[in-house]
Amino acid sequence: MTSAPVRYLIVDDNELDRMVAEAFAGPYPFLQHLGSYAGPVEALEVIKAQKPDLVLLDVEMPGVNGIDLFRAIKDMVPMAVFITAYPEFALEGFELSALDYILKPLTEERFALSVKKIAEYWEMKQKSTAYDVFIEQEMITIKQGHDKIRIPLNDIIYLEALNDYTKIFTSEKSYITIGALSRLLEQLPAQHFCRIHRSYAIAVHKISAFRRNEIACGAVVLPVGKTYRAAVAQMKQ
Repeated sequence: MTSAPVRYLIVDDNELDRMVAEAFAGPYPFLQHLGSYAGPVEALEVIKAQKPDLVLLDVEMPGVNGIDLFRAIKDMVPMAVFITAYPEFALEGFELSALDYILKPLTEERFALSVKKIAEYWEMKQKSTAYDVFIEQEMITIKQGHDKIRIPLNDIIYLEALNDYTKIFTSEKSYITIGALSRLLEQLPAQHFCRIHRSYAIAVHKISAFRRNEIACGAVVLPVGKTYRAAVAQMKQ
């Protein structure tokens, strides 16, 4: 998936949950396990010393919870994935730029989706000097070093948030830009694009069908988040 290894720690007070996460991460050679810890205080010392690339975190733990731990280490650790039984902390986790938020019980299939996000984000992180983006005259221009790629806004189907990067999807291929999805949407014409999920914004003119909690753009089907249902309802009118 990615040539650069991702060094990771697991922090969870449940031993069985730690073992499950380790087992699911095992088949991915680019994930290098640095250790598993039952508590944030113990893990914090190791994080300061080893500066991992990724932490897999529970939320509710004795003493400092996972949200507070990530807030304390955010400048040292570029990626965090929360694995927890508590959905009510999801928004706070994403506001801290967590890469993913998984509800327990952890499954191999759900973990695989998170690994894909980790690999894509890490690959982009290695190329972070590229992908500056400019928007003008119904066109997005992506600057990669001395090269420029121009994408007509009408060709865009949807946008995907990947932490502090945004992935642009057209029918032909996808492109990567530096910058959060929210920042890119501020520059795009509001009448043409609508955010439908914390991870997705859609080109309104590409919508082919509204489904229950989903929107279809031809063969592409994207989820609608609870926070964005009112905005989607307005599009239907």
